[in-house]
Amino acid sequence: MRERTPTHDDVRDIWDRNASFWDEQMAEGNLFHRHLVGPSAERLLGIKPGERVIEFGCGNGQFSRRLAELGAIVFATDVSPNLLQHARERSAARPELAERLAYGVLDAADPDALAGVDGAPFDAAVCNMAIMDMIEIDPLFAALPSLLTPHGRFVFTIMHPCLNNPGGTTLTQEDADVDGEYTSTFAVRVIKYRTTGATRGLAMLGQPVPQWYFHRTLSELLNAAFRAGLVLDGLDEPYLPPDVTRDAQGLSWRRFTEIPPVLAVRLRPRS
Repeated sequence: MRERTPTHDDVRDIWDRNASFWDEQMAEGNLFHRHLVGPSAERLLGIKPGERVIEFGCGNGQFSRRLAELGAIVFATDVSPNLLQHARERSAARPELAERLAYGVLDAADPDALAGVDGAPFDAAVCNMAIMDMIEIDPLFAALPSLLTPHGRFVFTIMHPCLNNPGGTTLTQEDADVDGEYTSTFAVRVIKYRTTGATRGLAMLGQPVPQWYFHRTLSELLNAAFRAGLVLDGLDEPYLPPDVTRDAQGLSWRRFTEIPPVLAVRLRPRS
């Protein structure tokens, strides 16, 4: 039987159920966030002290806390009340950031919710590794020109849709005995890209419930932004550094220094 199309409530409920596990595993950033997502987002945002930033899909708030450390005034949002509770608890241990951090429940795929965001316009907006978790992206892109100042910017990071898409990419290992020497070759095998839509997957091994992924091609992602009056002016494809990949064990993205698993994009309102 074909699984029914997920709803906004399905997405929220799954993240509520995964919230405690996610918070425990993510803490202040896992390997991907420390070496790929966070550095790329920071470079493209170029935050200056005192700037006002809204984050969509903040999870347990680890990147919002980082922005506050950089001097930004941050409104961190997420669709999951349970994740936001973990974010607030972690932030309570950082009282020096309290004046620069606020949290709120927000479904960034809901146009009515986006229309009611307080505090706009913002100098910057960011969405780390969450756009591929959203049923719809047009509402967010359409709202950004109103949510940002005329010279504001929006940065999002996602699993690279061409090279690391759910249901379409596998990591492979081929072993061979060449002239008496045992060698292993590691590769990324892409078996599907054009076919888009919803699939189930695991962001972290062991999480209580698989979440929904919504794969979109690069053209679908960017054309949604262009339709909303946004322009592309920054792009990054970060790679894991050699000190992370040098002693890699097993079959994982830590084996790859030539293939980027993450894509980071910066958009601005058309002037």
